[in-house]
Amino acid sequence: MSRPVTIIGGGLAGLTLGIGLRQCGVPVAIYESGDYPRHRVCGEFISGHGHTVLERLGLLPEFEKAGAVYARTAMFISDGARSPVRKLSSPALCLSRFKMDALLAGIFRQLGGQLQVRSRWSADHCGEGVVSATGRRLQSSENESRWFGVKAHVVSGGAVNLEADLEMHRMPDGYVGVNRINDGQVNVCGLFKARPDKHRPESKMEWLMGQTGSSLRERLRNAPFEPESFCSVAGIQLKPRRAAANNECRIGDALTMTPPVTGNGMSMAFESAEIALGPVAAYGVGQISWNEARRQIATRCNAVFSRRLAWARILQWMMVAPSVQASLGKHLLRSTWLWEFMFGRTR
Repeated sequence: MSRPVTIIGGGLAGLTLGIGLRQCGVPVAIYESGDYPRHRVCGEFISGHGHTVLERLGLLPEFEKAGAVYARTAMFISDGARSPVRKLSSPALCLSRFKMDALLAGIFRQLGGQLQVRSRWSADHCGEGVVSATGRRLQSSENESRWFGVKAHVVSGGAVNLEADLEMHRMPDGYVGVNRINDGQVNVCGLFKARPDKHRPESKMEWLMGQTGSSLRERLRNAPFEPESFCSVAGIQLKPRRAAANNECRIGDALTMTPPVTGNGMSMAFESAEIALGPVAAYGVGQISWNEARRQIATRCNAVFSRRLAWARILQWMMVAPSVQASLGKHLLRSTWLWEFMFGRTR
């Protein structure tokens, strides 16, 4: 008889692991505090090995049927300087979280998984047979500069004249990614640092629109936003964590979060779910203990993600450090070698 597995959090990592386990015949219950469909602060840009995970689990055709589009080009813009429009080494898959989470939840249920929505895990910790996939770890300190994210969609047919499928716009206190997604919509998603000693825009939407006179402001000047798509999250913790440092079994952003500028966060969620799938399934059928499953997952996650996260921190610093932008910004944007090097190292 199979041992049941409980997953806390029904986001990308939790649902993907749940689907994989159900494909193996393991009984799974997922507890999710929210509901579906829903909008989430997310770049909605799957770039990296996540494609192959989706393909191996048989999910890629379902994403394409749901209207996912492929991004093939990208460019960076900063203080009037801009990179060339560059071709991505492999296309990125773009689908709104509004559709994606609901799609994965539906597949999980079709496979016989038990999905408890609007339901929080009541225990104080995650013990045997429990996987934490609860999403972003929030920063608790009120005295430090705090990262927060904002997202909204431009409605289908909105006047956003993008030069590339993905544009990354740097601003003094963060950056905004603008990319095409399903159904003719455009996703506008930003990460910002709220500093206690600096004046802030009147609203989070003003953060998202960019500074007066900027390329981003010009792009979005006449863009009709979908009001229901606006969402934000504060206190994002970007400091990487090693899986072995956790006593719990964690995957996705509950394990560690890569800076959004890499465009690799969604891929890491899918990858961590696949890394966990083999050991958790082996536990489910009684082949290994839970401690051994957790150890295997932590070891593999460290091996796969540690170097990627280290380079991601460097890229994040390059994007937000005023000293780097003032002296080297234009040269860095135009460097094809740097683009190829950092793109490869953060995947």
